[in-house]
Amino acid sequence: MISIKVPPLGESIVEATISRWLKKEGDVVAQNESLVELETDKITVEVPAFKAGVLTKQEKKEGDVVQVGEEIGQIDESASVAASTPASAPAPAPTKAPQPAPSPSPAPARAPAAAAGGVVTAAPKTSPAVRRIAADEGGDPAQVAGSGPGGRVTKGDMLAATSASTASPVAPARTPAPAPASAPSAPRAAAPPPSASASQNGRETRERMTTRRRRIAEHLLESQHATAHLTTFNEVDMSAVSAVRDRLRERIEKEHGVKLTYMPFFAKAASLALKAYPAVNAQIEGDTVVYKHYVNLGIAVAADNGLVVPVIKDADRMSMLEFSRALSAVAKRARDGALAMDDLTGGSFTITNGGVFGSLVSTPILNYPQVAILGLHKIQDRPVAIAGKVEIRPMMYLALSYDHRLVDGQQAVLFLVRVKELIEDPAAMLVE
Repeated sequence: MISIKVPPLGESIVEATISRWLKKEGDVVAQNESLVELETDKITVEVPAFKAGVLTKQEKKEGDVVQVGEEIGQIDESASVAASTPASAPAPAPTKAPQPAPSPSPAPARAPAAAAGGVVTAAPKTSPAVRRIAADEGGDPAQVAGSGPGGRVTKGDMLAATSASTASPVAPARTPAPAPASAPSAPRAAAPPPSASASQNGRETRERMTTRRRRIAEHLLESQHATAHLTTFNEVDMSAVSAVRDRLRERIEKEHGVKLTYMPFFAKAASLALKAYPAVNAQIEGDTVVYKHYVNLGIAVAADNGLVVPVIKDADRMSMLEFSRALSAVAKRARDGALAMDDLTGGSFTITNGGVFGSLVSTPILNYPQVAILGLHKIQDRPVAIAGKVEIRPMMYLALSYDHRLVDGQQAVLFLVRVKELIEDPAAMLVE
């Protein structure tokens, strides 16, 4: 027997929730085929089978909380040989008699495989995540070249294929052709849950909170309860940074292939301010204060399935152009759902930008166990007093939430003032 255990999930993550089993007890599994999905507050992890065999036991159920290293199931490696014999027996039947295959209701799942290439062994090369994308987007995994082990179609392969096929008229024509009976069945199966959860008059819909949303809620409550949370504010004149960005944006995008946003300016300013006030970049561990002589900068991102904070390591050692490249790369991985655990761990300070959604001012919650988070907001033209005269300037409110157990009010205010000074005089960042 081979034990299925919860793999290491990353720094400071000791448990996960079983989101769903992708295989049932008694199912034959191929090597590297995904068995179960585990959800943390950061990412979803698919646990693969290290060897081929038969899933003989599920020791934990969906929704159970499991610890790293805990056994959650077993695979009988010796049963794979016996199981492969009955699996190969039905294979000739559809090839010899393709017409009766669509008629019985138990066999619609094999019909697309036979229509795609007549090879039943292609099924193990398609993961459940790939099949979900295919069902949602109408793609055909059998037509996608797999880049995984043994030619297995990965989630990234399928995402790339479906995004390319949206502009092509071939996919709609291919969808009804393989199995007209199975295509409508997926939407019909997905439709009842929303209607079943709706109230009688249709004015309310009840939906169970996802595991990730529950973990995010727990994490935010922990941050509020475990820290002395306080927020200080300031405002910054964005005229100088906007002028530099407008002058260089087109050239940088043409020569280097990256878009110059405001975030690299704030990342550079924050990194310099953190060096001046190291307590804002520290961490409390019991009765010990850990001062970090590096800046692993987290950028809060509102993804479709919940908040994620990808981390750009050693951001303080990067030029603004290097940071732009790193930010662009991690943002693409976030959009593709391809973030690795290393992308989401090790952060020492976080920046969140509610301004992209139109937020004028907010009080961001600490990304615990970090002790500070910088909130950026909407750039808005406002009248301000300049040299005794009223002028209209593009202004932004800044908010620094901090843990008052470690960061004093004076340090927090001076940190924010330093960020303001550097943004209003970006040339000063070149000589720091």
